[in-house]
Amino acid sequence: MATKKFRCKVCGYIHEGDSAPANCPMCQAPSSEFEEIVDDNSNTGSSKKKGLNTNGNSYTIAYSAIIVVIVAFLMAFVFQALKKRQDDNVALDKKKQILAALNIRDLTNIQAADQYTKVITADEIINAAGKSVAAGTQGGEKDGFKLNSADYKAGKLALFICKVNGHTKYVIPVYGMGLWGPIWGYVALNEDKNTVFGAYFNHESETAGLGAEIKDNKAWQMQFNGKKLFKPNSKDIALSVLKKNDVKDKTTQCDAVTGATLTSNGVSNMLKDCLSKYKVFLNDK
Repeated sequence: MATKKFRCKVCGYIHEGDSAPANCPMCQAPSSEFEEIVDDNSNTGSSKKKGLNTNGNSYTIAYSAIIVVIVAFLMAFVFQALKKRQDDNVALDKKKQILAALNIRDLTNIQAADQYTKVITADEIINAAGKSVAAGTQGGEKDGFKLNSADYKAGKLALFICKVNGHTKYVIPVYGMGLWGPIWGYVALNEDKNTVFGAYFNHESETAGLGAEIKDNKAWQMQFNGKKLFKPNSKDIALSVLKKNDVKDKTTQCDAVTGATLTSNGVSNMLKDCLSKYKVFLNDK
């Protein structure tokens, strides 16, 4: 017959025998202070099923994996649930930037959406030969509006045709690199395809108070108004940004942002590179 084990609850002494001792040999506690130790691995000679070991590495790994899967599922669900709202916000911000190039600024979200629908008569797509690839629609959001810098590099050129106070305007998106990352913007032209009606620029990570002024300084953007894309009798883009002391032709040259030479150079290069893609269209009077 298997020997039983008893533990003293006072001092922890373990006694082996058929019953607890009358007194603990270590602390003299009475037998009432002993408790029988039950072996979880046996029951009348047969093995019991072991319980889950929550202290083992396997349990920790399995638990962590389950939590990761649950969290990933929840994040994917939330992303999908919010994706349309995020896409709508991105589209609305783009509309505001295009309107800003048309000197239509400081609008609420509702006003911006309404004005864009009224002002944009077509979001056309053209190619480098000036030929229309897609005609676009009133308040366009499906053709040129969907294009990005990758499409521009592939030869698909967005062209927003607009009506402002009864006059036709053309808005051209431009893409480039600043000091720390991508920069972009929109240049609005009068019907002559040569005179700048307005401009708006944005950035991803330019320095606040310096390069970021291309977005934050409305007065700096407004200096583009009235500038010419071309010099007389030339078909090459002349619109540029230079240090103030280097500006010689105020009809085509704009002052750089003070203390942000590299970002300003990025804007200048962006204007020449991107607007040159539209030269055939712009020179077709």
